[in-house]
Amino acid sequence: MYELEDVVKQCVERVARFRRQHPRTNEQNTKAGLIEPIIGALGWDLFDPEEVHREYRRRGVDNPVDYALLLLRTPRLFIEAKGLGENLDDPRWANQTIGYATMAGVEWVALTDGAEWRVYNAHAPVPIEHKLFRAVRIEDDADAAVELLSLLSKQNMGNNRIEELWKGFFVDRQVHTELTDLFAGSDPVSELVDLLDRRMPRLSREEIRQSLIRARATFDFPMSTAAAAPFQRRPSPAEAAQLVESRPATSRPVSRSSTGKSKRATARVTPDERRLKLADLLAAGRLRPGTTLFARYLGQQHTAELLADGRVRYRGEVHNSPSSAGEAVKIAIHGRDITDARKATDGLDFWQAEDAVSGDVVTLKEIRRRVAAGGGGHA
Repeated sequence: MYELEDVVKQCVERVARFRRQHPRTNEQNTKAGLIEPIIGALGWDLFDPEEVHREYRRRGVDNPVDYALLLLRTPRLFIEAKGLGENLDDPRWANQTIGYATMAGVEWVALTDGAEWRVYNAHAPVPIEHKLFRAVRIEDDADAAVELLSLLSKQNMGNNRIEELWKGFFVDRQVHTELTDLFAGSDPVSELVDLLDRRMPRLSREEIRQSLIRARATFDFPMSTAAAAPFQRRPSPAEAAQLVESRPATSRPVSRSSTGKSKRATARVTPDERRLKLADLLAAGRLRPGTTLFARYLGQQHTAELLADGRVRYRGEVHNSPSSAGEAVKIAIHGRDITDARKATDGLDFWQAEDAVSGDVVTLKEIRRRVAAGGGGHA
């Protein structure tokens, strides 16, 4: 969808311009400048109310939805618009629109302020915080935005392409969570030990248990995409970040130390590395103030901003450490009732950024290692 790609790029430029002009842009101007161009580029006829119905009400007494996109006069997608700069994390917005969609029999809902798009499955039999399918900020990753938004095109909604992807995503997310939990405790679960004990009679249960404690487990769930990349070439640093983000979080190795804490398989951390803070990496010139931090968790892309003092801003809240910001991501996904074991995060391993010296995108932990080694890039 070359037209969609062009429109997304134009909207990225408009977002930057609008933000320079006003801290917030009202809803009507956001619709006109950022949302309706996207809807039109997705193949929906903005001038036909039987395709794009503004202020849609299922019944006259209902509160209106900003946009209902219809096929054969049947609503297939609700879009709830907010002014640029509004807080999309306010649960009222998603709850309200998903409630409308459920009553109207509409499965798919998009919530957007023009800069960020969040797509929900209103009919998914899960708590509302787990109905989120994908979210993307067009400024952070235009390619990912095109990929997600293309699923909302008139053609793809007619072919039900998004439903096909949701089914795989919904199952994979649950299986990944359970598999990860098998390796997250301080002691292997008995069912896993029993299974291996039956299959490996020459080993004792204690030998199996100790081996599982040392194990690194990789769970790789390929992520379906709306379209394949049209060509391959050496990516720029910004594109490299997108490629790193596109790898599913489930492909990350999960290892456990004798303390039972989950971690990625990495080289031993030296005392010199442990002494370094993000402020030191900034002072060394490996990171720059304002750098975007990238993370991929349970198939969703997350970004944060590195501040000049080494703190991290995520969703408008400033955190004193990358670990705290990583925990905030998990709380946003799982809710406040998340267990301590699942919430625990090694922020230096969780977040990735562009190394300002070498230009590649790696974990903060790798950048810290390079600073400690005094190397010049791929040391």
